[in-house]
Amino acid sequence: MPSVPTVPSVTSVTSTPPVPSVPAAPPARVPRHTLIQFSDVHLVDGGELPHGGVDTHANLESAARAVVDSRTAVAGLLLTGDLADSGSPVAYRRLRAVVEPLARHLGAPVIYAMGNHDERTAFRRELLGAAPTTDGLSTIPCDSVHWIAGLRIVVLDSTTPGYDSGHLTDDQLVWLRDELARPAPDGTVLVLHHPPVPSPMLVVELMTLREPDRLARVVAGSDVRIILSGHAHHASCGLLAGIPVWVSPATAFGADLLSPAGRARALRTAACSRIDIYPDTVVASVVTLAPAETLFDNDESDMARHIDQAAIQAATQAADRNPAAGRTPTGQGRAACS
Repeated sequence: MPSVPTVPSVTSVTSTPPVPSVPAAPPARVPRHTLIQFSDVHLVDGGELPHGGVDTHANLESAARAVVDSRTAVAGLLLTGDLADSGSPVAYRRLRAVVEPLARHLGAPVIYAMGNHDERTAFRRELLGAAPTTDGLSTIPCDSVHWIAGLRIVVLDSTTPGYDSGHLTDDQLVWLRDELARPAPDGTVLVLHHPPVPSPMLVVELMTLREPDRLARVVAGSDVRIILSGHAHHASCGLLAGIPVWVSPATAFGADLLSPAGRARALRTAACSRIDIYPDTVVASVVTLAPAETLFDNDESDMARHIDQAAIQAATQAADRNPAAGRTPTGQGRAACS
């Protein structure tokens, strides 16, 4: 009888895989500086509802209440252009009546920047306290430097009277290069109204900053941590010389980036921006203040032609006043605004 092979016994062993170690939750990161940005406020004299029935004053008040109710520790208020819809002194006074009490409540400075809807002389006199008898302010860019502890805020006036698009003169760029040659302890925030990055909306793209590469060459390698702008009425972000660019939404109304082809549609929205400056990064966020409803819906090509015609008219008027003057005169000096 053949032998039966012996089958070794098998012992079943169930092993428990090691439990991976989970790092403890890090402490919450706290910004070193928080800035609130209001842009494209478009205030009017009162009793008017521009752009198809927008109460821009009520929108600004809503933004101010939202900041107060949040109890956020705000280091500074930035108002980045198109503060008055037509540069009216009365509109600037209405703006101050909302913004300055807010700044006092927060214990924070308020920093104003020019937009293409603003008028330099009234802007300086009503918002910056320039003497009423000061002459010639309309031709001098309103550039300024502000300090919030170790954070430097540099404001560039990217406007050219009569034009919707933005431009920086050679003098301004030289001034900026000299200022940035001395780094700030917490870095620099650069503020200008016109975005130095493209917009996906044609009518906005026609009005952005011209020759942004000139600005890029100045800020490249500097301590500028973020560039803040407005003008577009829509939020977007991009890069200039590797530096983050934030385009703030508007408190007046918003641009619809999903308008049907060939249309330029605006929405009844209101929003502002919160800018948090951390030791190692910067975060920009949208604060929505109102739901979206269609405000107007225009033919895009008609709006583009209107922009071109306005620029031609401005150039013609400038040439009539001074035949020897160029598009953007240089050597015209600078009035520091504080």
